[in-house]
Amino acid sequence: LNNEITIMRTLSHANIIKLYEVYETKSSFYMIMEVLTGGNLNDFLKKKYSFKHSEIIIIIKTLLKTLQYMHSKNIMHRDIKPDNILLRKEVILEENICFADFGLSTFTTVSEFIYHKCGTPGFVAPEILKLTKADRRKYGVSCDIFSLGVIFHILLLY
Repeated sequence: LNNEITIMRTLSHANIIKLYEVYETKSSFYMIMEVLTGGNLNDFLKKKYSFKHSEIIIIIKTLLKTLQYMHSKNIMHRDIKPDNILLRKEVILEENICFADFGLSTFTTVSEFIYHKCGTPGFVAPEILKLTKADRRKYGVSCDIFSLGVIFHILLLY
């Protein structure tokens, strides 16, 4: 959790959920975050919402620009999936789209990843899937691009 808090404090971007404050007790962390009421992309998919091409362009372009920002800060999300793309309001506009859940995120500059083989099945990049328990090879930010490509494919199918 400390890693997630450090990463979220490092990031300041319109399309990343805002972390306002963190309170720590002997047994818990309390993260005070921005309230987003628009649900997530998975909610839209469950409703069989058919995305217009113009909406898909907004979503993917916004997420690519946000990833570019994160990657420029040497941060990988490593768990990009529709559940972790939240909306401020239930309207597909650039200002409403946010990345959330940085629990598996890491800095690319660390000598060894805390969670080496991680992510959500179906969205994990091949270079991560191929790793064995003994394999400690590092991988890069392309794992996020792969996951976003899977989301792009899913949005085009609906």
